[in-house]
Order: sequence, then structure tokens, then C-alpha cells
Amino acid sequence: MPGSVPLALGLDTAGLQVPWYFRCPISLELMRDPVTVSTGQTYDRTSIESWVATGNTTCPVTRAPLPDFTLIPNHTLRRLIQEWCVAHRSLGVERIPTPKQPADPDLIRSLLSQCPALPPLRKLRALARDSDKNRLVMATHETRAALLDMAFGAGEDVEAEAMAVLAMVGLGEVEAVEVVGRRERVARLGELLTTTTTMTLEARVNAGAVVEAAAAVSGADARAVLGAAEGVMEGLVALVEEKANARAVRVGIRGLFALCLAKENRPRAVAAGAAAALARRVEAVRAGAMSQLLLMVQGGCSERAKRKAQHLLKLLRSAWPAADSMANSDDFLQPY
Repeated sequence: MPGSVPLALGLDTAGLQVPWYFRCPISLELMRDPVTVSTGQTYDRTSIESWVATGNTTCPVTRAPLPDFTLIPNHTLRRLIQEWCVAHRSLGVERIPTPKQPADPDLIRSLLSQCPALPPLRKLRALARDSDKNRLVMATHETRAALLDMAFGAGEDVEAEAMAVLAMVGLGEVEAVEVVGRRERVARLGELLTTTTTMTLEARVNAGAVVEAAAAVSGADARAVLGAAEGVMEGLVALVEEKANARAVRVGIRGLFALCLAKENRPRAVAAGAAAALARRVEAVRAGAMSQLLLMVQGGCSERAKRKAQHLLKLLRSAWPAADSMANSDDFLQPY
């Protein structure tokens, strides 16, 4: 909001200082979701999660080893921060929202124990859709293995729901082997991808996402098995061709990329029409990209941004020598 306190720095023009114990020791910003680690130190959830995700295994403040990475919400500190924000609202400080906590692992296990009934499976899907935090909680071998069993051979409605959750949670190496190592499962993915008369687009996209997830964590041999399966390449190409569904296009492209990391799959992709489909997709977005770049070159953006836009325009011009006159006009490519 205009005139709000720059909480990242902790000081505004009126001299209002954010108490140091309300700031994250990593980012030095006001904590929005304070959590405590095993050493007793408190950090903002986003900052400590990033710290751990980059491979650090020690507490940033104490440098003591973290025996586990459990993050305990510090509700008392969060309420104090919220009260401080409310007390200084007249100075432009916005109250931090109450963060939504990740799903309880015990709840996930309870819902899994009630499957393959559809109601608990749909609750799992809703939890996975709700947040990245929930998907991280659900990304365990126990959960993925149970979903895999339901996604292949548990009845059409159950299969569709389980496949949708798997598409969001992803696969680890062990689960990828469970897919690629069983011929009937690979064949089922190809069938789901290419059956356009009885399968919804959502079901086809979810099957494509599972193919991409399996290929992304597998070796060349497993990718070759997936790419050689009937219907898989063709189904991914069909997703790329979808005109009104951005997720379908994204899943199709990512799936083709993951499969084509195996050299054996590249001629298969071309034979399935991948090169032509991708060329059409690039051509479709080129006009929009060209317009945005031209606006940047002519607009009031920074000199660095203009130089980058000019460079991209030159690349586009060389890639499409027969492009329209605007793209080829040197008037737009001269440095300012």
C-alpha cells in the first residue's frame, strides 16, 4: 500500500523501527510465518526452507547441526508480530496474515487408510491442490506407493482421482521404477494419453504429467521404454497442440523434453509430429513476444533492459528471416 513502512529494511522516514526479535535472522525482514528449528532458533518459514533446500544442514545462527528439519510454528511470536502491526497501522504498517499451516501427516495417513473410497481420495486431491506445503508433506514413498496402486487398476473413477493427485505430488526414483518396470502401467499411460473420445482432457494431462515425472527421475533406458510405448509420444504431441489449455501445452512440452533426453526417443518424437507441433507453438507465441520486446525497446525501461530486448529482437530476426517488416526494421534495433 502507498506509504507503507519498508519492513524489509525495518526503518521508515518517520523513524519507526521494526524490533529485531521480529525480524528473520536470515533475511532481516519482518517474519510473516515464524517457525522454530531443533536448535531453538526462530526463522521465517520461507527463508529457512530455502536455506535447507540449498543443502545446508546447520542452524544459520548457532551453526549447530540440525538433527532433523522439522519446523514448528511459533504461534506466540506470530501473534505478537500481528499485534505490533495493528498497533502501528496508522503509520502504514500492514498486518501480516495468519499463514495456512501444512496438512497434518497423521491426517494424510488417515485418509489413505480409507482409500480407495472416493471421498477420502478427493480430500487428498483437494489438499494437494491447496498448497506447495501440503504437496511436500504428501511427497513420501508411503503416499506415492498407495496412489500408484490406485492409479492403475482400481476402477475408472478411482484411477482418475489418484492420477490427478500423483500429477501434483510427483514421483521419486523408486516410484518411477514401479511405473516403468511394469509393462501394463506404461501401456495404460499411453492409452490414457490417446483416448480422446472417452477420456477428458484433464485425465490426459494428468497422465502426461505422470509420464514426465517418471521420465525426469529415470535413466536413459527407462526413458526409452516410455518413449517406445504405443501412444505416449503421440499423446504428448496432442497436448502441445491444445490451443486453449496452457497446462496441457506445458505438460506436453515438459514430457517431450524429458523423454528426448534419451537419444533413442528423438526420432520417435519427430515421427510423432513433435517438431512440427513445437514449431507451430513457437510461431503462435512469436507475435506476442515481438510486440512486448518492441514496447520495451521504445518504452521507458532501463538501458540494460533495452539492450537485452534489442539482442532478443536480433535473435528473432535471424531465426525468422521472412518475419514481418517491424521485426526486420533496423530502426528498432539501433542502440539508444
